[in-house]
Amino acid sequence: MRLAELSERSGVPTATIKYYLRERLLPPGERVTATTAEYGDAHLRRLRLVRALVQVGKMPVATAREVLAAVEDETLDHHMRLGAAVWALPHAPGPAEETPETAAARRTADELLHRLGWRYGLETGAASPAYEMLVNALAALARLGYPHAVANVLPYARIAGELAVADLDLVEQFETPTEQVEAAVALTVLLEPVLLSLRRIAEAEESHRRYRGGAS
Repeated sequence: MRLAELSERSGVPTATIKYYLRERLLPPGERVTATTAEYGDAHLRRLRLVRALVQVGKMPVATAREVLAAVEDETLDHHMRLGAAVWALPHAPGPAEETPETAAARRTADELLHRLGWRYGLETGAASPAYEMLVNALAALARLGYPHAVANVLPYARIAGELAVADLDLVEQFETPTEQVEAAVALTVLLEPVLLSLRRIAEAEESHRRYRGGAS
């Protein structure tokens, strides 16, 4: 398809597509003449991913380019390729410095992962931005005097384990390894607001059941 048809089918304005091409967020089309190129279904998929990162995820172009580079790295096995692409996504920051609270939080995080049997999480440890984000969150809970022990966090971790199964079941509906990596990245960005909103709706529902259920 030509650029105009790619724009029509994707819903992305031609000027935006040209910008993505200039910024190397979208691979170039197959050159037909000096002034025209043709694009295929892979470009449509990539446009969906770029829109998820840049427009929905509000990701800076430079960061999106790093994520896409991980998506395209076929030198990695499938597990590492998925991990590299998702790790390249922006995360909340880890601890700015080591304090008694962060040291205690690391022990809590490690005990939690051990209780769950998540050996890969223990092996990667501080190399994982998600692990560091967890440590920072646990340390903040401790500093503010809120429950932060393994027993308090374990129910959330078990739900996260179930979500991981659902996530990868969804990703495996896509056929090729590249499509699966693209879907893993896009769905991580697009489903996190869904999870947040559903949690808040569920909390309101449970609160009503507990505290207002008997009201007329």
